[in-house]
Amino acid sequence: MTTKGPFRKQIIIPVSQDNINIIIMYANGYIFNINQLLKSIKSDIIPDFICSDSRGIIVTTNKIASPSNMDTIKKYIKESNNINSNDVSLPQLP
Repeated sequence: MTTKGPFRKQIIIPVSQDNINIIIMYANGYIFNINQLLKSIKSDIIPDFICSDSRGIIVTTNKIASPSNMDTIKKYIKESNNINSNDVSLPQLP
């Protein structure tokens, strides 16, 4: 049986609508760069894709992310070009 809705392998990052549009436009690049960052810290988390939600963006991963992994993803998004870093909130699990 499958259910719809968020699950624990998703990281929800609240951001503004303007930031959502920019992130979704360049989602492939974001996923690639986040994967490289997580590999560099020897994490076994692999982000699969990014999608938008009414709350912000959702990064879906292969495993449940640890707080340090979520912090790495948040830092990358906050430091990205064209993103208003003041509108990026703390990531959370559903």
